[in-house]
Amino acid sequence: MTSVSVLAMWAGTGLAVAEPSAELIAAAKKEGQLTTIALPHDWCGYGAVIDGFKAKYGLTINELNPDAGSGDEIEAIKANKGNTGPQAPDVIDVGLSFGPSAKAEGLLQPYKVSTWDSIPDSAKDAEGYWYGDYYGVLAFEVNKDIVTNVPTDWPDLLKPDYKNAVALAGDPRTANQAIQGVFAAGLSSAGGDVSKAGEAGLKFFSDLNKAGNFVPVIGKAASLAQGATPIIIRWDYNALADRDTLNGNPGVEVVVPKTGVVAGVYVQAISAYAPHPNAAKLWMEYLYSDEGQLAWLKGYCHPIRFNDLAKNGKIPADLLAKMPPAAAYEKAVFPTLEEQKQYSGVITKQWDTAVGASVQ
Repeated sequence: MTSVSVLAMWAGTGLAVAEPSAELIAAAKKEGQLTTIALPHDWCGYGAVIDGFKAKYGLTINELNPDAGSGDEIEAIKANKGNTGPQAPDVIDVGLSFGPSAKAEGLLQPYKVSTWDSIPDSAKDAEGYWYGDYYGVLAFEVNKDIVTNVPTDWPDLLKPDYKNAVALAGDPRTANQAIQGVFAAGLSSAGGDVSKAGEAGLKFFSDLNKAGNFVPVIGKAASLAQGATPIIIRWDYNALADRDTLNGNPGVEVVVPKTGVVAGVYVQAISAYAPHPNAAKLWMEYLYSDEGQLAWLKGYCHPIRFNDLAKNGKIPADLLAKMPPAAAYEKAVFPTLEEQKQYSGVITKQWDTAVGASVQ
């Protein structure tokens, strides 16, 4: 069904929230459930986002494989095309480059949320098959109890100080976060030349591996705290969330590097084979409402409607104060879809031969 949504004002909050139609809410409640995939609760504040949605609409959320990568999400749709059971995801949250490719493969269905016009055109499919949700930049998450000389830029990571210390936050053959990490390192090595950054990133990690500095383990808060991966190349919002969660045990410093600052936009989409299509649409309405967007900001992500919310004075000052200084983001590069397609292909296909480290 196609829902017609209206804007409603939440009494006492001052937030103009996109309130879905009664018809869509009723249809979603009749389905009773939403199946998500690859949404760790400490990623971008998703724990609070999920709780907020459940509290507001009373639906059950079936959460599949929270640690899956973008490629895994696409494969889950493909593997469950004829399956209406609990293993079939209704919605996905993937790296920007995965949106157009999934659309081209016929894996998505279009839907435009009520706040569609406030999503920048550059961050959405004109037909509504996918749309940007939030962005961040690649940063160094550092265990200060182990690493006393905190690195400030990519070349630093090659120093002998960081033996068995540096990890990616995913498998660079499948996970968007890790692919972007390799690209960011290459962008620094290549002097900002995007066209050469894919190959340069592989060379950087090959050198890092040969130096004995690269740890082929998927870096997480637990491995950081335990000392197995004392430096993780990670989205700033994940690193900042870990800083809060670990609460000084160990101390965590989050560094946006001086060069090779890469911004990554993630996108939302609804599976073409979603068993609960109305619940999926209701989920999208919630995510792109003011409430949903500010919940992501609380999780240190820059929501895609950030400029619209800022322009209308809807961002609390205390949320902005917890973010890194604005100057740290001034050099951020937002790779185009074509650029991402080019370097993603280089990195995923050549990682094994160029670097030879199986990340797991």
